[in-house]
Amino acid sequence: MQLKFKLYAGLSQYLPPEARDNVLQMEISETTTANEIIDRFQVPRRLAHLVLLNGIYLKPEDRDRPVMRDGDTLAIWPPVAGG
Repeated sequence: MQLKFKLYAGLSQYLPPEARDNVLQMEISETTTANEIIDRFQVPRRLAHLVLLNGIYLKPEDRDRPVMRDGDTLAIWPPVAGG
């Protein structure tokens, strides 16, 4: 299955050099979970604050379930502060 994996802000440093514009097109199995991808790229889980699958928030309890399908986009943002 094909997946677009996106990391934003400071998390983009965890993407490999072949990623373009904070996006990596990758092949995954049907049983791959969001947390497996987070761990594969050594993104600290505490920094994977906002996890979206096709623009929809993926709750922490769903990140260990295989919910991704061919052509999906998994996007992750770190915690942000502002004022």
